[in-house]
Parts: sequence; C-alpha cells; structure tokens
Amino acid sequence: MDARDDALTSIEICAGAGGQAIGLHQAGFKHLALVEIDQHAAATLRRNVTHREGWKFERKFCDIIEGDVKDFNPMVQLKKAIAFLGGPLEMGKLDLLAGGVPCPPFSHAGKQLGKDDERDLFPEMLQLVDGLRPKAVMIENVRGIKDDKFDEYREWVQARLQGGMATDPQSGVRQMYEGAGYKVCGWNVLEASDFGVPQLRPRAILVAIRTDVLGDQEFQWPVPNKKLTTVGEALDATMAERYQPFIDAGGELGHDAQIALKEWRNAAVGIAPTLVGGSKKHGGADLGPSRAKAAWAKLGVNALGVANSPKDVEKKDSAERDLFRAGPMLTVTQAAIIQGFPREWDFEGDGSEGKLPGKTAQYRQVGNAFPPPVARVVGKAIATVLRGAGAQAAPVQD
Repeated sequence: MDARDDALTSIEICAGAGGQAIGLHQAGFKHLALVEIDQHAAATLRRNVTHREGWKFERKFCDIIEGDVKDFNPMVQLKKAIAFLGGPLEMGKLDLLAGGVPCPPFSHAGKQLGKDDERDLFPEMLQLVDGLRPKAVMIENVRGIKDDKFDEYREWVQARLQGGMATDPQSGVRQMYEGAGYKVCGWNVLEASDFGVPQLRPRAILVAIRTDVLGDQEFQWPVPNKKLTTVGEALDATMAERYQPFIDAGGELGHDAQIALKEWRNAAVGIAPTLVGGSKKHGGADLGPSRAKAAWAKLGVNALGVANSPKDVEKKDSAERDLFRAGPMLTVTQAAIIQGFPREWDFEGDGSEGKLPGKTAQYRQVGNAFPPPVARVVGKAIATVLRGAGAQAAPVQD
C-alpha cells in the first residue's frame, strides 16, 4: 500500500512550542505543517523536529512556517509535503486541521474582549476550514470561552461549521448560515489533571468532523483517569538530580541539601496550579499571581522565579536562590514536565526578543502550551472516527 494511504495527516496553526503537535503525533497524526509566529517557539519546533527520535516523517515532509496565521496559505506554502502528497495539497484531502488559537481574548486573566481583541484568530481558523475542508477540526482554547458572555460567539463558530442561525460578530446581523459540512461533536472542557498532567489546567476543546466522514459513527470523548499524578511523582527524578551534586559534596551544604530534598518530597503530594506564560510586555518569569504562588508554596516550590538549568547553577552561582531559599524553584525542564511535555523536549530562546533572558523566553513557551497528554487523548478519539470511516488505515511507521 502506498504510504499516502497509511498516514493520518494534520496541519496545526498557532503551534507554539509543540504541546499539541506532540500529543497529536503520539495519537498517530503526521504533520504536514506547523505554523507559529513567535520566533523562539518556531525555533523550538525546528530544533526538535530536526533532532528528536521518532520525528522522521516530519523531518522529511513537514514545513515549519514562522509567520502570521493571517498570511498562511497552505495550498501555496506547503513545499516539503508535495513529495509526500504527490503534488500540492488538495481540498478535502487533509485529515485534521488543529490549532490552539490565542487565549487572551477569552481568558479570565485578561479583559475578555473576545471578537474585539485583535488576537482573536477564530475567523482565520474558519477561513482555513473553508479552504481546506479537512475531515476533522480541533480547536483548543481557555475555559473562559465557555462563559455566558461568549454564548453568541460560540453559536456563530458552530453555525459556520455545521449551519444554523447565528449573529455575525462584526455586523451584528442575525442570519442563517449554510455551514461547511461538519457536525460539531462537542465544545467540552477537559481538565488536564484527569489525563496524567500534574496540574489544574482546564481547556475548552471543540471537535468537528465532516458529516460524510462521520456517517453513523459517534465521536467518543476521552474518559478521565481515576488516579491523579502528583507534582512529587512527576518531578522526583529531576529534583533528586538537582540536589545530588550538593549531597555528594558532603559537609554542611550536603546536609542542607538532604533536608531540603526531603522537605520538598514531603510537601509535593498534590497537583500544581495552572502554569501561566506571562506577557511579553513585562519582565522575568514566575509561576503566576499571588494565589498561585501560595499554592506552589504548599507544594514546597518557590514560585518567585524560574531556576537556572543544573549545568548553569555553578556558572551563575545561583544555588542558594534556585534550591535553598523557601524551597526549590522549578527549572524550565521541570515546568515543561508539569505541563506534560516529554523530558527530552528542548526549548529555544536566545533572549534577543525584548531583551528577555533565554530562560524567560523558554519558560513562556512552556506556560502558554497545550498539555501534550490532553492533545493525545483527543487526537486518538478523532483518529478512531477517521479510521472507522475507512478514510485511513494504520499510521505509517518511522
């Protein structure tokens, strides 16, 4: 069988540092394009796709496009994918169009301007749906979009996909929409901690499947796990590695390190508050507002900043700040683990943008990410429908 008949293909907009891309990859999707405007996040995608084991397909066929989604034209900009597709991407052939469109327009932490926020990219996502007619659509956002104040906006998004009466968000005119030939299978809030992520992170996820693909099947939302993963379980190995050089050194510092590690282990028995990425307009990274910092403190973590990586601790003489002052601070890698990233995923950030330290640029990618385990379980549910329709067979092997 030709490889083109084996793969479930996807395009992702607003890909960030790859949280959703990792999860969908684990679910069996092969990416033809990852689109991201942030230079550091785009560099993170390029680095991992280029070097990470298991991403052979993407190295050969996936275009990583650094640019504005508003300028994205998949029929023209996909270059590497042509070798896989046997020509330019055709309407109706893509299996999944996915994207975590910007959250600030709907976030409780912001002004919730919705359609009036220039960062609202739902219209661009829907235009891509119209142009590509993918077999399935997955859109991720913050829980705030489910607030009553956005009922009318959600109704419009759903009407654009499956038809019905809705009010145009720009003109204010209520009208009948023909729809794009999809059934919206739900716009559900999934809690990341229900799927192995040691963090409270509710995400609103819309899944729509083309009616000719869905047929008489029913999309099944993933079932939550019964057991939660704690911060201590997720970070124990990395935290022990950070303290071990000081323990091995012995003396008073080694004794202090043993005590500090034991105290952290005794405290880190719950799940974390929501990680936040912060604003580019403001300085250094920390783990959230006052209430979040208090929650982190109960878990034995100093949330006033982000620690240097273990290899940089001695060079920057930051051991006291990073490990021994009101509990350990998290490294970027540890924050990424809390977000559900594989430990080996690397983050780029040279500090050039806005004179941010590289560590801050990296942490913000983590804080703004979609947890890979949640993307994986939703992706698997979508893949089940696509394969059940006979649209595809098993995924190609790396």
